[in-house]
Amino acid sequence: MRTVAVLGGGIGGLAASYYLCKSPQVTKVILLEASSRFGGWLWSTRRSDGAVFEHGPRGIRPAGAVGSNTLNMVDDLGLGEEILPVSFSHVASRNRYLYVNGQLHKMPSGISGIVRTVPPFSRPLLLSVAAEILVNKTKNDDESVHSFVSRRLGKELADIAVDSLCRGVFAGDCRKLSVRSCFPVLYNAEQHRGSIVLGMLLGSGEAQVITRGPLAKRSKKESWAQWSLKRGMQSFPEAIAEYLQQSGRVQLHKEAVVKQIDPSASGWQVHLEDGVIAADHIISALPAKALSSVLPRSCQPLTQQLQDISSVTVAVVNLEYDGSILPVMGFGHLVPSSEDRGLLGVVYDSVPFPQHNRPDGQTTRLTVMMGGAWFQEEFGVPEAATAEHLLSRATEAVRCHLGVTAAPSWSRVILHRDCIPQYYEGHFQRVESMRGFIKNNNLALSLTGSCYDGVSVNDVIFSGRTAVEELLGTVV
Repeated sequence: MRTVAVLGGGIGGLAASYYLCKSPQVTKVILLEASSRFGGWLWSTRRSDGAVFEHGPRGIRPAGAVGSNTLNMVDDLGLGEEILPVSFSHVASRNRYLYVNGQLHKMPSGISGIVRTVPPFSRPLLLSVAAEILVNKTKNDDESVHSFVSRRLGKELADIAVDSLCRGVFAGDCRKLSVRSCFPVLYNAEQHRGSIVLGMLLGSGEAQVITRGPLAKRSKKESWAQWSLKRGMQSFPEAIAEYLQQSGRVQLHKEAVVKQIDPSASGWQVHLEDGVIAADHIISALPAKALSSVLPRSCQPLTQQLQDISSVTVAVVNLEYDGSILPVMGFGHLVPSSEDRGLLGVVYDSVPFPQHNRPDGQTTRLTVMMGGAWFQEEFGVPEAATAEHLLSRATEAVRCHLGVTAAPSWSRVILHRDCIPQYYEGHFQRVESMRGFIKNNNLALSLTGSCYDGVSVNDVIFSGRTAVEELLGTVV
């Protein structure tokens, strides 16, 4: 394996390149990114007065094998001193809210929250949990998240809590999203133990094993719920890009739009606007639809399946207010689709990460998320959505939900087009079929990124690692 081309310089492509660098089997890695920066959706604004605003993911969970894997990478990149941890005992971890029937409700937590009735729910959660153990498991290969939770825990939890959760994580509709692909832990618990509760208590199937490095061990010892970085999440891809540059084995190209890829005797010819690159193997971290548009005609079945993976557009509005304006303290609040289809949720950024506030004077930073699966219905086509309209909708939500009458002192509106892939029912079959086509046709091609194996930062990084290890064997 002499040359590997990695298409896409978001966190997936950067991670794949990082793991390729760990293998002596690869002579050269060529990373091709169409835009003017690496990092994809990991994007921060660093203001000259010290304030930091996140336009994409704002915190990463350290939990599980994939969480440890990411922290091991952070360690290796020398970012350990930059970590901003948030523990499970922090108010941002303990307090999360739902906005239902025109008011904020704290999500139930602890024993008292489970054994008594807590609005907006009409009965104690303990009753739903106890009854869940007796529900028969399904024989279906897959079902929607809403159907699964309705069947096992009741329609009210599905309509309010799970609907909101899917909007917060996937900006998606739980009535269409696949439980098997979006929440594999829940699906596997039912399949292996016949119950979510028993699966959580007893374990459900084989778990990936990653040896914890110093930072991952620290996260366990200190009970981190999530973490960020002092200069924002963008520091992470910047550090990976710097590491790749220093390795001397990676060519990094920005503003390098892939126009077409064609099979060749030794692998692939990658056609760019200003030339052709030869590669023995391609790892694609492009969005599925972007990859579908550059594949050769001989890959038509794969092209069609890639086009079947939908994604949604999300408007992210960062707001800064003077003073301490929040009526409650917590991570933020989510909004079920029955309450407001266009408004997904509001994150109270200053609570988990006050270090990102400007150092002089009291301020409050918020992020309002809008659109997702409901973007077109609520705001029209993305091309026609104006920053003024999106800002107005965001500040109105802050006024209504949090009682903030003051105008923000600073704002920024970002429209992320097609940013979150939607794993609809049957997604696992589509992915299996695509990878089967690649294997059966002996294509020197690997699929990684957020369109296949999970949309979280941890999942995407681990997907990059998996692609490299399937190609070259263990590399770390």
